[in-house]
Amino acid sequence: MTSLSLLDLRASVIDRTAFDQLEDYRLLASAYLNYLQSEPPVRIVSPGRSHYVFYQYNEAYGHRITRPLNTQLFFNDADTFNAAFNRFTTFLSDLAIRQARLVDTSGTSQYLATREINRVIYTMQQVAGCIVDAFPDSNQARKRIGQLFERLVNLVIGAIGLACEPRTVRLPVPGFPGYAMPYELDFVFSRSGAITTKITNSIHVDEIVGSVKTTSKDRIDKIFLDKYLLTKFLGRDIPVIAIFLHDVQRARRGQSIFGVNSTFKSNHFLGYTVALNRLDGVYYIDLAPEMMANSLLNAEIRDFQQFIVRDIWRLIKA
Repeated sequence: MTSLSLLDLRASVIDRTAFDQLEDYRLLASAYLNYLQSEPPVRIVSPGRSHYVFYQYNEAYGHRITRPLNTQLFFNDADTFNAAFNRFTTFLSDLAIRQARLVDTSGTSQYLATREINRVIYTMQQVAGCIVDAFPDSNQARKRIGQLFERLVNLVIGAIGLACEPRTVRLPVPGFPGYAMPYELDFVFSRSGAITTKITNSIHVDEIVGSVKTTSKDRIDKIFLDKYLLTKFLGRDIPVIAIFLHDVQRARRGQSIFGVNSTFKSNHFLGYTVALNRLDGVYYIDLAPEMMANSLLNAEIRDFQQFIVRDIWRLIKA
């Protein structure tokens, strides 16, 4: 794939028959990173947040600009990325066998200290976004990018040995016999490792519900509402977690259009946590500084690596 053009890469991204294995994401990322080396677009450092950069494509692509990329997470070299991907998939295979016990084995802590799990996932997902950023059909592409992130998280959970699937359930409306509300869930995974049949219209007592979004902007309210409604309609506590890629967007800074703004609504998040219901886990690939610095947020939000290495095993045994 090293000789593919951006147009070829875009065709891969929008191909709905592709991306049924992690290797598909690796191939796309490797090809794009090679493109950055062979036909480098202009690299622009964000003022005020120098660890975020943008790439601006040439005239053939209308000088369009990519989304902001966190250089602390994004690999910009294909060989380095491929080596990290191989370590990542090896670790997932080991994790499927040893589960939470793997954390205590020799050498694991050294690998986890690199935070490569977050970096590999971030790079694979952001590559797809950068590719579609080169083209004008952004609204249609934005939906596809969200679907790819959902699929990526599903594949990672499947790679560690858990049954995981998207599902639409029918929630009975209390007090109105015969009425049910269809409800789409990004994924459901099983505590027991044996998920109930895919044609089920409900949620088994051994299953956990997950919401996967690239950003919490305009979506955080619904995720808290999901837990509230699922718990109320089914008459028991339904564990619900949320997984986000990031909460940043491009913004104007003085005369520059390459600033970076946070889209995280901290007051909304804390308000829903206190007044509505607490989610059973909130995870980010690209954690915002305020999430780590604010003790109230830090108590609720973790990085994705923490989820698959530790928290997911706690959830399935709860």
